[in-house]
Amino acid sequence: RSGYEVVVFEQNDWANSSDVFSDAKLVIISVPIQVTADVISQLPDLPEDCILADLTSLKEQPLKAMLNKHTGPVVGLHPMFGPDVPNFVKQVVVVCNGRHHESYQWLIEQLTLWGAILEVDQAKQHDSSMEIIQAMRHFTTYVYGRFLAKQDPNLDQLLRLSSPIYRLELAMTGRLFAQNSQLYADIIYSAEDIETLAESFCSELTSALSDLKNKDKAAFKQSFEGVANWFGDTSSQFLVESRTMLKTAHDAKSVKQLSSK
Repeated sequence: RSGYEVVVFEQNDWANSSDVFSDAKLVIISVPIQVTADVISQLPDLPEDCILADLTSLKEQPLKAMLNKHTGPVVGLHPMFGPDVPNFVKQVVVVCNGRHHESYQWLIEQLTLWGAILEVDQAKQHDSSMEIIQAMRHFTTYVYGRFLAKQDPNLDQLLRLSSPIYRLELAMTGRLFAQNSQLYADIIYSAEDIETLAESFCSELTSALSDLKNKDKAAFKQSFEGVANWFGDTSSQFLVESRTMLKTAHDAKSVKQLSSK
């Protein structure tokens, strides 16, 4: 819609790769995590002024692979949203600088013009953050989904009695299982420290369960206050933000109920 000529290159098109890439100005790698480096290595020689970018949710290894493959401009991108988002407006895109920043500035400016919020980060620091933001979050949601399926409660009954906040939490769990299992397996299993983090989470769960079995409310309150202190003033900010989200969710539910009538 912005007037750029776009060519989609799929896995069966390698025979034509030299022709397709011969005059490319921008090549964006958007493939599963586990094959990203291999796909980058198979690229033909790109024009010197061509920008090589990727959309992988991990950045350090893909960025290294692109820098090794291409001598021209290189940048790592990570859109922090899924394919069901209709546009870039207010959506976060992480930018990890690679080489010749000035040559891909037009791409950065274009993302901004489309409404994206750009967050510049170092690749290693980004990957470390993604282990918490994505890998562990998806893993714990996956485990909670397994728990729900094993308990086999009546979903209609849960929804009928749910407060807006629990309905939203249940929706976020269900949302995960409505999507591609391979994608989430790649995100979780590709995280470098996921086992250590999952074991630490399990340790916290075991400790909390011990307090529960011992009916130790004092220990619960002490831990609760410790976490509250860690969040600090941010917890108040989250309280305000969550109220806005809950109101939006409540309004959407009301509209749906009216439409069904």
